[in-house]
Amino acid sequence: MVSLNKDDAYLGRLRDYYAENRRIPSMQRIAELMRFASKTASRKLMERLAAAGFVRRAPDEDAWIPTGRFFERPLAEGGVRAGRPEAVDGVGVGVFLIDDYLVRHPSRTVMIPVRGDSMLDAGIRDGDIAAVERAAEARPGDFVVAVVDGEFTLKELAVEEGRNVLKPRNAAYPVIRPAGRLEIFGVMVGLVRRLQR
Repeated sequence: MVSLNKDDAYLGRLRDYYAENRRIPSMQRIAELMRFASKTASRKLMERLAAAGFVRRAPDEDAWIPTGRFFERPLAEGGVRAGRPEAVDGVGVGVFLIDDYLVRHPSRTVMIPVRGDSMLDAGIRDGDIAAVERAAEARPGDFVVAVVDGEFTLKELAVEEGRNVLKPRNAAYPVIRPAGRLEIFGVMVGLVRRLQR
């Protein structure tokens, strides 16, 4: 990925550190994390990672900033069946960046935590994170975040007798039929779920 030496493992440690602390560590801390004898080795590692496109220098030259490539994850090319098991001939690996997959318009995309179970039958659970694109054209059948009585709700957009309504995907909840104009905040374009909390 980076080079034929231990840089892959070092990059993994930096990614883990960043996930926990939301910053690239100092040269001294990098030396400690990687068990380097000096900050010079840390500097050389960061220069190699920069040359490979994983980090770049901050404007003040005293710190490092992760690039988009820093957040890439391995992506198996073959996929996995959810039905009957099948033989695997070999798994090619590409790279995956969640923004590239979910986000077409970064300036208009918001990640919104889902609260409640009104969309359970659509596979949307409490605690999921909905990727919502603002100002997108909403069509019947889209899952939308709408404003109803001053509060946000996630529902399926539907049409009844020529009027937009909001349908839950849980029979325990009623269809929302706004008296006035329905205000759509955005259209859900993806969903993120962490299975182990």
